Amino acid sequence: MESKREKEQEADCERITAVLLKSRTGEFDLESILFLKLRGLGIHDLGCIGECMSLEKLDLSGNNITNLAPLASLRLLSVLGLSSNRISNLEPLRTCESLQHLNLAVCRNSSYRNIVFEMFPNIKVLDGERVVGRGSELYQLCKDIDDTIKAGLYKNGQLVEHPDCKPWVEDNYWEIKRSNNAIIEEAYKQFNDVLHECRLLNNRATHVISQTERSMSLKKQPKQYAI
Repeated sequence: MESKREKEQEADCERITAVLLKSRTGEFDLESILFLKLRGLGIHDLGCIGECMSLEKLDLSGNNITNLAPLASLRLLSVLGLSSNRISNLEPLRTCESLQHLNLAVCRNSSYRNIVFEMFPNIKVLDGERVVGRGSELYQLCKDIDDTIKAGLYKNGQLVEHPDCKPWVEDNYWEIKRSNNAIIEEAYKQFNDVLHECRLLNNRATHVISQTERSMSLKKQPKQYAI
């Protein structure tokens, strides 16, 4: 059987209390808390979270939260994680004027994104996707391409089988073909002749340089006299 203390701890986790917040952060004053991570604790009641007036980053992912009303007073909150909860109404977050990063992860409502953008005009990142600023256009382009590809692969929910793709060009298309033009053939021949002469000149120059160096090295050697 569970002890009384274990039941009290479990109850504390189900509802956010001042004791829970202070123990998790080490802060004595709730208004001094800037960052708070309460992920996967089974929380369903946000309790006194609204008293953390200076809170900037909050992670409540993986809980059983349904009511967001206590978050309405967090005017400085800029990053909020609420994925894997049971949320159906985002209206209380409308007063979170500083909110820029919001992660709700899963929502089947097709108009969900439009609702979020309307409520939070300053939002920059939604569900891990940068929606404005640097990189947002590329992200959207890739997403549109991916959606287009998926739309082409499926029809009425069924995977469409496509016939084997054929190559764009013939097998020998990329092979370099030698021209039959007599002028070009003569140019090839002359070029090869010139190249051969250059190689001969290079060999001769190398031989002359080698002999010169050998001769100079012999002159520099000190003379030896027999005694």
